[in-house]
Amino acid sequence: MGNLLKVLTRDIENYPHFFLDFENAQPTEGEREVWNQVNSVLQDSENILCGLQAYKGAGQEIRDAIQNPNDFMLQERAWNSVCPLVIKLKKFYSFSLRLEEALQSLLECLTCPPFTPTQHLEREQALAKQFAEILHFTLRFDELKMRIPAIQNDFSYYRRTISRNRINNMNLDIESEVNNEMANRMSLFYAEATPMLKTLSNATTSFVTENKTLPLENTTDCLSTMASVCKVMLETPRFSSEDTLLFCMRVMVGVIILYDHVHPNGAFNKSSKIDMKGCIKVLKDQPADNVEGLLNALKFTTKHLNDESTPKNIRTMLQ
Repeated sequence: MGNLLKVLTRDIENYPHFFLDFENAQPTEGEREVWNQVNSVLQDSENILCGLQAYKGAGQEIRDAIQNPNDFMLQERAWNSVCPLVIKLKKFYSFSLRLEEALQSLLECLTCPPFTPTQHLEREQALAKQFAEILHFTLRFDELKMRIPAIQNDFSYYRRTISRNRINNMNLDIESEVNNEMANRMSLFYAEATPMLKTLSNATTSFVTENKTLPLENTTDCLSTMASVCKVMLETPRFSSEDTLLFCMRVMVGVIILYDHVHPNGAFNKSSKIDMKGCIKVLKDQPADNVEGLLNALKFTTKHLNDESTPKNIRTMLQ
């Protein structure tokens, strides 16, 4: 991405001479421990995306088995096709738990006293970059997942079949990998339209709830600052690389959603520190194919869009 991810946010009210170097930031000694911990999670993110992208599903095998309930060979073929897919789905789900932990570690570093969130983001550039990378991954994962209905079909078939097989006392080796409790948790995860975003929203909300002595503004200001930085980057005509644009758009949408879940009034309220009108406008200025999933994420995974306090023009922009 070259130096395209560098931006001076002089235009942003309250944040003069402040920039986030999303590309070249290297951890300082003080950041190193958390950076290493988060990096060990992020290193696996591309493999997770590749695995999801390659997910083909067992639709045909399942259809054959359902249409021929007395054909034992077809039942076995469907079951043997679905089991490895369920192991793969467990791997994705387990990664979401690691991501949740990583996000909370970063939030802890980027919001703790005595520094303000803006000072933290300025001082701890490498951690800010990792925060952005987590959001970038999350939006990419959810965009892919939304295009793969086979995931829920495969998992539903697995749950139905395992219940039936349990009644018939059949040998169920897979239960050592995916027991009933794990299957219940995975079921809730995959039932979400955007499961990774939901995980991060819950993680951010839990972080705020559990850290009662930490002012809420520390967290919301960290998120609104990042949204503003990304918006400025997208408004700047010289940022022409598509990779850069997609990165910034995903990060911006991700922090808006987190802010909306954590702030009592949400991101759309007139008192919000995020310029929602400006953020939606920069998204709508991009090619429709690039932003459809992101606009849907703002529509369907935010908490306060349909509140009475949301200005009508904002709601209209997202229709």
